[in-house]
Order: sequence, then C-alpha cells, then structure tokens
Amino acid sequence: MKIAFAAGEVFPYAKTGGLGDVAGALPVELSKRGHEVKVFMPKYNTFGETEFGLRYNWDLGEIPVRVDGQIRPVHVHTATLPGSKVEIYFVDCPHYFHRFRVYTNDPDEDERFILFSKGIIEILQRLKWTPDIIHCNDWQTGLIPVLLKENYAWDKMFDKTATVLSIHNVAYQGIFPKNAFAKAEIKQEHFMPGGLGEFFGNINFLKTGILASDVINTVSETYKLELKTPEFGCGLEQFLVSRENDFYGILNGIDYDVWNPKTDRLIPHNYSPAGMGGKIKNKKYLAGRLNLPFDENVPLIGIISRLVDQKGFDLAAYGINQLMELNAQWVILGSGDEKYESLFYDLAKKYPSKVSTYLGYNNELSHLIEAGADIFLMPSRFEPCGLNQLYSLKYGTVPVVRKTGGLADTILDWNESLAAGSETGTGFSFNEYSSMNMADALKRALDAFKNKSVWNKIQKNGMKQNFSWGRSAEKYSDLYKKALLKRSGK
Repeated sequence: MKIAFAAGEVFPYAKTGGLGDVAGALPVELSKRGHEVKVFMPKYNTFGETEFGLRYNWDLGEIPVRVDGQIRPVHVHTATLPGSKVEIYFVDCPHYFHRFRVYTNDPDEDERFILFSKGIIEILQRLKWTPDIIHCNDWQTGLIPVLLKENYAWDKMFDKTATVLSIHNVAYQGIFPKNAFAKAEIKQEHFMPGGLGEFFGNINFLKTGILASDVINTVSETYKLELKTPEFGCGLEQFLVSRENDFYGILNGIDYDVWNPKTDRLIPHNYSPAGMGGKIKNKKYLAGRLNLPFDENVPLIGIISRLVDQKGFDLAAYGINQLMELNAQWVILGSGDEKYESLFYDLAKKYPSKVSTYLGYNNELSHLIEAGADIFLMPSRFEPCGLNQLYSLKYGTVPVVRKTGGLADTILDWNESLAAGSETGTGFSFNEYSSMNMADALKRALDAFKNKSVWNKIQKNGMKQNFSWGRSAEKYSDLYKKALLKRSGK
C-alpha cells in the first residue's frame, strides 16, 4: 500500500509527546513490511537543516496555498527518517512555522495547521503520487479528511484514497473561533448546530476528523473504551460512540533498537535477563551522577514525565509528606506546571540525600534513569498509551502505575497475578485515583523489593514482554485494509 503519514511532530525533528515517537517509528516499521510510506510534517525552525540532512526540493518549487483569503508561499524540504528509506517531506512556510515552538497559543494557530493540511494535499498532487491511505494524527491534521472529500473532490486522483485518524490524546482537540472553517474554505453548513465541526459555538478540528475519516483508532484498547465515556471523552464521547463500528484501539510499540539495556549506548553498563549485574552497576553510577548516597538495599524510584495534573502529580503533591517517609530515594526528570517544578525543586533542596530533580529534557539522563532505577512511578489520571512503562519493563525497572488506558493494558499487578494462582505479574497498579491508593501500591512494591528472589522474578517477567512496533505495524496494516473497504462502500 501507499501510505501518506501526516503529523504535527515527528521524532527526532520535533517532539512534545508520544505522537512524536509514534510518527518517527511506525512509518519505518510499515516500510519494513513492504508498504511505500511518505511522512509529512511542518518545517519548524526548532531544528537545523544540516543537522538532519534536509534537501530543498527544487522539482516542487514554490507552492501557493490559500488560507483566510491570502496566498501563502510553501516550499518543501526532504530527508529520510534515520535508519530507514522512508522519505519525510517538510512543509516550509516561515510565516507560520518559524516561531521556535512546535505549538503556540497564537491567534492564528488554526491557520498554521490549515496551511499544513492543504499543503500536504497540494504536494501529493504535484508529486503525482496517489496514496491508498492518508494517515492523520490528532487535531493538527483533523481537517484533511473533509478537505479531501470536498475541497479537492474535483481531483480524481484521490477517489479511492481512504483516511485514517489516530487519536493520541483526546484532551487536545484544536478548538478555534467559528471563522476557522471560512479560513479553510470549508462549507459553512458544517458549522451549523450538529454540523461536522461545530462545537459549542466554535470549530473543533478533532471532532471534524472523527466524523469525516473513514476509520478512527486510538492508542490502546482500554483508552478506546474510556473515550466513549463522559469521564474521559472530553465532550467527544457521543461522536466516538456514533462511529463505534469504525473505531479501533491499537497499542503503541517501542523501538527496541533504541530502548534495550543489552545494546543501549547511553548507559555505562549493558545487561540482559541472562546477566543482570549491569543493572546494579548502573544504579551506582546514577547515584554518583546525582550526588545521592548509593545503597543497593534502598530502592531508587524514577519519574520521567511532563509535570502536569494529567500525569498524577496532584496525587504526589497531596501525599508528599507520606511519600518522603518511605525508605526510598527519588529521581525526577521533567518539566511542566510551575507548581510541580517548584515542588520537586524544593524537595531536592530539603532532602539532598533522598531526592534529585532535573527540570527540563535530557535524553541521556532518561536512559540512565530507566537503567539505574529500581521502580518507575507513573500514577496518571489518564494515559492513552504510555511509553515509559514499556521502557521500564525492558530495563527491569518495575512500574507502579494507575490502572488506566495503556497502563492497564500493559502492566499486570504482581499481587493480582498471585491471587489468580500465577507468578506472571510485571508491576504494581492501583484503580481509584487517590494519594492513599498510590501510596499503597508503592508500599507493596517496596515490600516486594526486600525479597530479592521475588523482585528478580517480577523484573524478568517484564523484560520478557514484547511491545515492539512490529506487532503494532501488523495491526495498522489490517486497519488500513478496513479503511479501504469502508471507502469503497463494501
């Protein structure tokens, strides 16, 4: 199949969350399975052209794209995704994308991604490359399905092209004033109450994509179920219920070429389930790097996250005194809301032998934490898929998670597995969203840590799990076939 993969961010060029990882890895796996894949993203000025070998596409030249009645010149740069033959096309419009940020709160944020969506279609036309599938991701590309079916319906090259929309986090919907459709030259009838994009007097790009795409998916089976409820659907649950027959859940994968303690070049001591000696050495190295006293019998709890409410840090803040009483050390890597940054910064100053905090992004340190920590805490209020718990499993770093979304799909509670008569658990989890329940799960993990044979069993159970992108890519291949059948009316 020919697949055009459209995303507002693609790792390693731009990343603000899990979408960037997916967009950088899934197309490569699809290509390995014989699909012809082209990736499209905006050309931000947050990365350098020479850094990633971008080339200006002279054949395409300047492309005029009309947004809000004005013609904006678009140019195209190309490269190949690292370690693959997958071409990536960068939609270059300095007026919209040279802002040193991936996403903004600027008044013309809607225009930025109207141009991006139209630009992709215009590029495909000039390439004379007809995709079987246009795979859209999140609100930034939510207008592509309706643009394709209406604005560009005159071009017969797209007659059989099907659209797939992946929802990576429904909390981000792309809600804009009612004139957004006029800026995109989309029929105003779609703004009327009950229309394609109307949402409480505004325009909702994600809702538009949900109703206009041939099929929809999200990034875990449990999150798919959650999205159809008022608690998790963020106002879009009724529209997802209406598309139930075309709505699927496919768990994200991870790249074991990057996240593998046996081959990881960013950690000082490699290890595997057959030889775990390197893990304790990494813990000692990490403790020295963080100026924490090393004690192999004191568990080190790692956190790598955006420091926001969604990730459960209101639970941590509420129960922080209780957490500091636990016989454990903590390392926190992340950034986000000022209140949580201040909380963890102050904790590191107050408990210098117990807490280390790094505010910001550090790829090397994230690998060191996965390799050196004993426990990984991920108490999310909601979590569409989650990736760090998957990394942790591979590194023998036992996850403690809230049982929601992808966390529920990937982590089997050790005590629950014992109650069921097996020893197959891979971590510890809690259901009710409360500080007390989070602390209880942590205490169960700390108790298990004291029993080395039990702990080693939990670690190796996790390290044996397979959440490779290869498995996910096979399911996406099947999803594309369903989209094509839907498009053909069968």
